[in-house]
Amino acid sequence: MAGLIRQSDIDEVKARTNIADVVGEYVSLKSAGVGSMKGLCPFHDERSPSFHVRPQVGFYHCFGCGESGDVISFLQKMDHVTFTDAVERLAGRVGFQLTFEDGGQARSEHGARSRLLAANLAAEEFFRDQLMTPGADVGRRFLGERGFDQAAATRFGVGFAPKSWDALTNALKSRGFTTEELSAAGLVSSGDRGVYDRFRGRLVWPIRDVTGQTIGFGARKLLDDDKGPKYLNTPETAVYHKAQVLYGLDLAKRDVSRSKRVVVVEGYTDVMACHLAGVTTAVATCGTSFGVDHIKVLRRVLGDDSATGEVIFTFDPDAAGQKAAMRAFTEERRFAAQTYVAVAPDGLDPCDLRLAQGDAAVQRMVDAKEPMFEFVIRQVLSQYDLETVEGRVSALRASAPIVADIRDASIRPGYERVLARQLGLELDEVQTAVRGSSRGGSGSSGAGSRGASRPAAGRAITSNPGGVITLGMTPSGTAAYVPAAPSMPASPAPTRAESAPAQNAVAPDEYPPEPDDEYDDGGGWAPNGPDDGGPGILDARDGGAVTSLREERPLSLADLPPDQATRLERDALMAILQFPELAGHELVARAVHTGFVNPSLAVIRDAIATTLDSFGTEAWFPRVIDAVPVPLASLIQQLAVAPVPERSERDLSAYVREIAAALVERDLLRQSHEMLGKLQRTDPTDREAYRAVQRQLLDLEAERRALKETS
Repeated sequence: MAGLIRQSDIDEVKARTNIADVVGEYVSLKSAGVGSMKGLCPFHDERSPSFHVRPQVGFYHCFGCGESGDVISFLQKMDHVTFTDAVERLAGRVGFQLTFEDGGQARSEHGARSRLLAANLAAEEFFRDQLMTPGADVGRRFLGERGFDQAAATRFGVGFAPKSWDALTNALKSRGFTTEELSAAGLVSSGDRGVYDRFRGRLVWPIRDVTGQTIGFGARKLLDDDKGPKYLNTPETAVYHKAQVLYGLDLAKRDVSRSKRVVVVEGYTDVMACHLAGVTTAVATCGTSFGVDHIKVLRRVLGDDSATGEVIFTFDPDAAGQKAAMRAFTEERRFAAQTYVAVAPDGLDPCDLRLAQGDAAVQRMVDAKEPMFEFVIRQVLSQYDLETVEGRVSALRASAPIVADIRDASIRPGYERVLARQLGLELDEVQTAVRGSSRGGSGSSGAGSRGASRPAAGRAITSNPGGVITLGMTPSGTAAYVPAAPSMPASPAPTRAESAPAQNAVAPDEYPPEPDDEYDDGGGWAPNGPDDGGPGILDARDGGAVTSLREERPLSLADLPPDQATRLERDALMAILQFPELAGHELVARAVHTGFVNPSLAVIRDAIATTLDSFGTEAWFPRVIDAVPVPLASLIQQLAVAPVPERSERDLSAYVREIAAALVERDLLRQSHEMLGKLQRTDPTDREAYRAVQRQLLDLEAERRALKETS
């Protein structure tokens, strides 16, 4: 049994891995400023991107749901693997050989998930080899009749399962897989006669996840004596969940992200036909109807945060296709992108259309898309006899809610006119029906929690039993972390001079980008989600007051007060944590020994001060996190990924040094103010003491001038 992976190896793997590359396989990321990227969170459903990744720091954080961590924890949460499995996957990705504390070998080949993936990969290789055997003639003929040659089969990994009881089973057992592993992977079934191959005498398509790993199979019946269903898929396993998988997404994801367009078709051969015809954004569901989980996956890959994207559905013209269209329409509002329907004029699916009319016909079908609302309205109207008054009235009642459901209010009147023309009714009659069937107010039912009573500002409202920490209220009425025994002397109250940050230290007006499930109270931003029994949350803020705060609640940027002094401290810490090499060791060492107004940020300042021996190295940032109490770990991670105000590489270096220098300058101003007071209290007749204070004032002023020249 292998021991623990050496910590130095873990650090090396993380250093060689670009977290944006790994996250980018699951989420479409776009620039959010210098060195920062953002996208739709993969851990919760949202309409505006609040998931930020900072490659230089190696961390991610979602300002919507609070999920955060490094590249290892990301893989653990996304793929439900152990810490060791995640490290070994990343090591394999960068070609790094791991070592273990007891000298053992990598154990990835023994990990449950890794074994399932390995078994699926071995099965895919077996099926692909079988496609070239004499017994697979029926499979090759099926592909050829649909316009797919050997190159197409190779491109999509198509294989053949021989008509044998246990050919796959024996082949994989010879490669070291056990019957239990094959069963867990869904490759074999059990019956009265024992274990047998699940797929027999069928054409087989490998189903891959968004990263390209084979997680299951879809198999098409070819033989007349096969009594099974037309399509047989892998059952639910630890790695295959059909409601969350889209066939072809591994091939289409880059073009989907780049073009902001996805084409949803109905089968494996349709995906193949579309890609070969140049429609490289085609995907399909795997043995299940298009549902909510599929939408979540697509929205992340699309980067679906505006109406500029396109989701195009293709449906068969038969009853089943119409039913599928209506199911898709019921979930249409979950997309921010515009939704369309593309149907070939003669009712052919993409595969048959390509075979009959060529590649260009498939592209024309997609380009001739029509808005989903028009398609659905036409389908609804086709169910009524519009030659009768009763039929037209019934059709209006059925179609008016569809028009009322159109998200874009600017195009709704146009559809009202179209509906009036199709029904032969007066426009005002249609408009009345649409208004009468429109939905009620869109206000969130969770808003009622905002009315709870609030504790008085300035009162501590919860603490740990051990008395080590206190979550209390600042004088401005905002929650803050207050250390019981700070490692540095308590910061003095700011004077008027030091409360005003340097000109270049003004924070951006909108910081950070505000997700749609949050609201701006004029002093920052705060979550406004329901109380789901998770970590303590701020239910609302009104003028800085807190509604409720649970014990040991992790602090966030939302909790920081909006005063200028705190904003300077916040922005300076962001710059230091994100760009230590630009700030420089000497300047940071001075900045973290200055007085801070905000007690929470003062604790983080102290953590940086105590870890300066490793400043700027790969190990430094994790050490900073380890040096603070647990409630502040999330705040540090947010500071490390939130976008800084500067948007260009050219201005970034100057900004980082100026914002860090602003802390030092503020502290020098405070010291000068104290020296002036001391000078006024010094007896002028005591010439030696008086001159000593004057020299200190001159030294402080000289230090300020030198600081401005170097920053």
